[in-house]
Amino acid sequence: MKFFVGDIVEMKKPHPCGSNKWEILRVGIDFRIRCLGCNHLVMIPRAKFEKRVKKVLENTEEN
Repeated sequence: MKFFVGDIVEMKKPHPCGSNKWEILRVGIDFRIRCLGCNHLVMIPRAKFEKRVKKVLENTEEN
């Protein structure tokens, strides 16, 4: 699955604030994501991120 900067994804487990929606801010070996509930920023390795993503809610596909 391809991910792009600006995509909104739903994670399998919710963040402690209660939201499970995240915006992707950086892609590569590591992903930088921002919680849409409390604006908390997290850096997560690609392998861990891909396992935890449930689905892509909004896709900003770059052609």
